[in-house]
Amino acid sequence: MSNFWDNKILTVTGGQGFLGKHLIKKIRQEKACKNVFIADLPEYDLRNINDIKKMFDMQKPNIIIHLAAVVGGIGANRENPGKFFYDNSIMGIQLIHEAYLRKVEKLVIIGTICAYPKFTSVPFKEKCLWDGYPEETNAPYGLAKKMLLVQAQAYRQQYRFNSIYLLPVNLYGPEDNFDPNSSHVIPALIKKCLDAKEKGKNHIVVWGTGKASREFLYVEDAAEAIILATEKYSKPEPINIGAGFEITIKDLVKLITKLTDFKGKIVWDKTKPDGQPRRCLDISKALYEFGFKAKIDFKEGLKKTIEWYQAYRCNKLIK
Repeated sequence: MSNFWDNKILTVTGGQGFLGKHLIKKIRQEKACKNVFIADLPEYDLRNINDIKKMFDMQKPNIIIHLAAVVGGIGANRENPGKFFYDNSIMGIQLIHEAYLRKVEKLVIIGTICAYPKFTSVPFKEKCLWDGYPEETNAPYGLAKKMLLVQAQAYRQQYRFNSIYLLPVNLYGPEDNFDPNSSHVIPALIKKCLDAKEKGKNHIVVWGTGKASREFLYVEDAAEAIILATEKYSKPEPINIGAGFEITIKDLVKLITKLTDFKGKIVWDKTKPDGQPRRCLDISKALYEFGFKAKIDFKEGLKKTIEWYQAYRCNKLIK
């Protein structure tokens, strides 16, 4: 066990969210970090500088992991481009500046794969991050998060402030967001299949053509990567966090329908966008810099996610 966490006071922004819950649990259990605080709504609205200052006054962190974000799938991004840009920008910009003023020992910023250009050579290498404009449907979100990398590098250069920037792929796993208005593709598909079975429907509708590809990382693997980077990485260059594989949406749908035992028809709504054509990361840098390699097999991770959601649905119905 690393002694990095001894006597550390950690604040996790967005700690009540999907990734935050898994990260905090792992740090408390595996690292025995006793001083772990959460900065999240409704107590702390990080768009409000006074709430950020209150968080520092109350919690006095020397390590911050910034997970807080306003996120969603393609539909949510198309409906809220201004909100996604403003909220994600203002939260991060204010937090980074206040952390610098308060002499925080280390700030870990969680970025997004949406920051990459729409057309990026596969696998995505960190050096390609500035080679073009992001995919249009999520560009405001991707660029807002990307500006935090610029700020982090600028503050390191001028003030020697120690912040790092991680670029995770799409996450999935137990306790994911299954709200159809804001969920990402895996929970959305799982819910559609189980809803259709429950209601006796003979088909589900899926956005796009199915030709786009995505890479997915199990949430517990993502938590492990963040912990390792927090302990061992302190350089200005961004780092990809992923599993190092890609799967087309069409193949993903086939796999989820099989695992949920949905035998109906798949109707592709080709009037809806595919999003970025391909997504797959070069993950060699994370392995080299802090020894991270994903452990959970994708199919096994999907099974765990489906089992959790089925149990959640049952509990909800019982209540």
